[in-house]
Amino acid sequence: LLTRSDLWLILLTVCACSRRALGGYGLSMFAAQSSPPDPCYDENGNPRRCIPDFVNAAFGKDVRVSSTCGNPATRYCVVSEKDEERSRDCHTCDASDPKKSHPAAYLTDLNNPHNLTCWRSETYLQAPQNVTLTLSLGKKFEVTYVSLQFCSPRPESMTIFKSMDYGKSWMPFQFYSTQCKKMYNRQNRAVITKQNEQEAVCTDSHTDMHPLTGGLIAFSTLDGRPSAHDFDNSPVLQDWVTATDIKVIFSRLHTFGDENEDDSELARDSYAYAVSDLQVGGRCKCNGHASKCVKDREGNLVCECKHNTAGPECDRCKPFHYDRPWQRATAREANECVACHCNLHARRCRFNMELYKLSGRRSGGVCLNCRHNTAGRHCHYCKEGYYRDMTKSISHRRACKGNSAHTLCTFISIIIHRLTRLKCVDLIFNYSFNSLWGKRPCNYKAVLSILSLKASFC
Repeated sequence: LLTRSDLWLILLTVCACSRRALGGYGLSMFAAQSSPPDPCYDENGNPRRCIPDFVNAAFGKDVRVSSTCGNPATRYCVVSEKDEERSRDCHTCDASDPKKSHPAAYLTDLNNPHNLTCWRSETYLQAPQNVTLTLSLGKKFEVTYVSLQFCSPRPESMTIFKSMDYGKSWMPFQFYSTQCKKMYNRQNRAVITKQNEQEAVCTDSHTDMHPLTGGLIAFSTLDGRPSAHDFDNSPVLQDWVTATDIKVIFSRLHTFGDENEDDSELARDSYAYAVSDLQVGGRCKCNGHASKCVKDREGNLVCECKHNTAGPECDRCKPFHYDRPWQRATAREANECVACHCNLHARRCRFNMELYKLSGRRSGGVCLNCRHNTAGRHCHYCKEGYYRDMTKSISHRRACKGNSAHTLCTFISIIIHRLTRLKCVDLIFNYSFNSLWGKRPCNYKAVLSILSLKASFC
């Protein structure tokens, strides 16, 4: 039989072995469960600017395209060159066969260079037959770049557009063309100044036909913009990079000039738009008041707002936090929204810019509907007819006590006010007045007695 000391020895041995086997996990288990620090606050709990992670906002999202090959099944040819000799390798595009289809889903799937998947348009769609790719990001993003990697030669002319209102209206982001003036009536490589920072320019860069496959077009939204170095203080550029949707329009194909020769059918089957990867790099727009975006109850992407802010982009102060105006967070200032000072006597308040300026830009909140017999901008004194109970703080719900005599005077004043509204006027000459019960003579003696009561009592 084992003695009690033997049992303790076995137990300690098992615990020691378990601890070595688990690498001390038992002791660190609770430490591992502790929540990570909030990026929106420093180690002392003070607010600071925070931003969501940089992501490819296009990854896995649906892209609406105006043209896709394979319905019905068609031939397409891939051109290659070697030692100045050109050859064509032809295949079949069939939307009903997964192995031979080239759907729009290939634009935003995982881009594996060892197993390249390409969306492909119908063949030989020349201007004015544009091909359009439209991508919805689901919410406002601050876009850093838009890039497309091609399985075909890059287009001779194309445009990148953005929308800030979920596709209701569009504005150009960038034009690409070997003939900027002819295609888009724009100067090639126009100079960007502070006066036209929010204007799309046209460039002939990245428009060469070569390479025949694997070419890249990458548009940087802030490249060459003079205020890019001071982005925090440039509302113009903050607006410029904001987008809810991206649209790409291919306007003109590159050709070798053989599309009208005797074997033009073979040549034309070689000309189409094909893209292996569409990326939109950027951050969920939260104005410096959130470190991540999450799905709400309706499945919409929204910022997880901090600093007492609210809204899909943390673009306003949450209710009752209107003591100073909403501002975007910067590297220097978190610009946290501040609660109104109502001494626990009001649930609503509003912001007043004039008061804010008069206070030296410290406080602009005005409390609404003060309760507990308080009054004032901050519900900080007792309303008429009540006096302060100095044994209680002003934030106490019974800080203001009532005066019974004054309460009666208030009641009498209300009666007189209502009699006046019923047109009981000119008491001396005993005019008539209208009431809900019809026309009756004014009982001025009763009113006079009420007036004298008020005069003597109050």
